[in-house]
Amino acid sequence: MRSSNPVFSRRGFSRDNGYANFNAQQQAGGPAAGTNPYATNPYATNPYAQDAMVGAPAQAPARTGAMTIDDVVSRTAITLGTVFVTATLAWFLLPVDPANLGTSYGIGIGAALVAFVFAMIQSFKSKPSPAIILLYAAFEGVFLGVISSAVTTYVSAGAVPQAVLGTMSVFAGVLIAYKMRWIRVTRRFYGFVMAAAIGFVLLMAVNMLFAVFGGGDGLGFRSGGLGIVFGIIGIILGACFLALDFKQVEDGITYGAPREESWLAAFGLTMTLVWIYLEFLRLIQILSGDD
Repeated sequence: MRSSNPVFSRRGFSRDNGYANFNAQQQAGGPAAGTNPYATNPYATNPYAQDAMVGAPAQAPARTGAMTIDDVVSRTAITLGTVFVTATLAWFLLPVDPANLGTSYGIGIGAALVAFVFAMIQSFKSKPSPAIILLYAAFEGVFLGVISSAVTTYVSAGAVPQAVLGTMSVFAGVLIAYKMRWIRVTRRFYGFVMAAAIGFVLLMAVNMLFAVFGGGDGLGFRSGGLGIVFGIIGIILGACFLALDFKQVEDGITYGAPREESWLAAFGLTMTLVWIYLEFLRLIQILSGDD
């Protein structure tokens, strides 16, 4: 299945999908007859190649035009760098002091909505678009800058460094666990994460609706003891999505995905890291007593 939303689904790079055909084309010097280099497979049918499922993916030789780990690292650095730059600008240019709080919040929420639109556009495109991905990163950065500034100003001066450190720690921990094969991404793992994520998001949406129409914090899923529990669940889900991201990258390299797919990998990694950062920020806010 083509990645419809990098947060809630991941592309499986397997030998019997379009990327195997891409490899064949590279060897033959042109398109293979009757093949489509962007053909897709439903995860329900074959989320990963069978040898990848048992932890022994076949090693594909490097080919010109195929994605490499350097491509993924560089694209991810560009995307996260864009988030960081616009977040820093928003922090300084959109102060959250009492005189500007409403305006800054309004711009921040507007930026979040625009980022969501760009994310959805990219999610339903047949190919990754660097321009759309970077626009998503830019507007997401504005939102993060405003929210981070507000938490620093009204909750805890050390909240942002703590959230960043927590996000980096989760990333490093999951990467080590994945490389050591302590985490094995299988169809069952994928299905469990997707079901848990859908349930989590639905609960948060219901809580938000109750908060909007009923006042307070809705059903209390984002405050007090329940808020802490759901914050931890959100971070764990983010860690699981990182494992899916790493699997996406590994399979893309193994099965010779086109180099442009490194932008899709960068997009998914960025969205996952933003998810984890926001969950840490919310958890710190609750623990600081301002929920």
